[in-house]
Amino acid sequence: MIAAITGATGHVGTTLIRTLLSQGGHTVRALVHQGVQGLDGMNVERVSADIADAGSLVAAFRGADVVFHTAARISITASDAATVRAVNIDGTKNVLRACREAKVRRLVYFSSIEALESSPLDSPVDEGRPFVTHRTGSPYAVSKATAETAVRAAISEGLDAVIVNPTAIIGPFDVRPSLLGQAVVSIAMGRIPALVDGGFDWVDVRDVAETAIRAAERAPAGSRYIVGGRWASMRELAELVCDSAGGRPPTLMCPFFLAEAWAPIATGLARVAGRAPLFTTYTLRVLRGNRNVSHARAARELGYTPRDLRVTVEDTCGWFRDRGLLSSAAQAPKNRAASAAR
Repeated sequence: MIAAITGATGHVGTTLIRTLLSQGGHTVRALVHQGVQGLDGMNVERVSADIADAGSLVAAFRGADVVFHTAARISITASDAATVRAVNIDGTKNVLRACREAKVRRLVYFSSIEALESSPLDSPVDEGRPFVTHRTGSPYAVSKATAETAVRAAISEGLDAVIVNPTAIIGPFDVRPSLLGQAVVSIAMGRIPALVDGGFDWVDVRDVAETAIRAAERAPAGSRYIVGGRWASMRELAELVCDSAGGRPPTLMCPFFLAEAWAPIATGLARVAGRAPLFTTYTLRVLRGNRNVSHARAARELGYTPRDLRVTVEDTCGWFRDRGLLSSAAQAPKNRAASAAR
């Protein structure tokens, strides 16, 4: 299989490449736009392409059996809405046109659980949930819902494509690191003094990559799969991170109403400092979202079984430690021997 990958230097993209190469028999074509960070030492064909330039995508896709479209602008701030739309919606439409013109056999589109409505909270989120709207979703969530709608329209017109909707992705190989990777490092290093009540459904990036490859190989055209792990509160995640990194989790819990009041201020301060905020009004909304996300279809049709969250966190912290992103104060996990024995 010749696989072309957009967003090849992102967290999902680099993990997907590693997984394809480890399986053998695949030729990987990595589409790069700015820099090749994360591709060092990988036996891949590097092709310069811009998701905003449909012509460059056609050239990059020619001869490919499958395109994995992982490129996206992930943002939790309203000020980034124009870029989010340009990359996630217009860029995806360019990918669809290029797949048709280059006669790609199959497209695997990486959407997001955020594209789906969380409410009602008393029933599981599955593939039957409707898309979020401008009233119920963040600009990022709406962009993914709009892009997925475009993909489904292309499927109805004959394009062979499948869709995966991952939940909150963490895991090793997070080179840049991602927003969630930054959160893990900040927790491990004791930079977050208090936590907010709530949590996410967390999934290992390696599970996402493996499931996407299975979908490319065996899923019926037009299929859509939620790829989740399990829900865990921010407190549980912090305890797992600090257990793995040797630190102490925050002991303070910030009341939700105070977090909501502080979020705009924190966002403004982060913007002034030239860095991305770790939480905003949008992320607080997601923290209070549906705790029951079903990956039953992926399990049934693709044999999907997610890794244990503790294993994911340990591997993530170990990867960050090996690359110097956790200081010497973050020692090897005390329970590693016990964990290995399990």
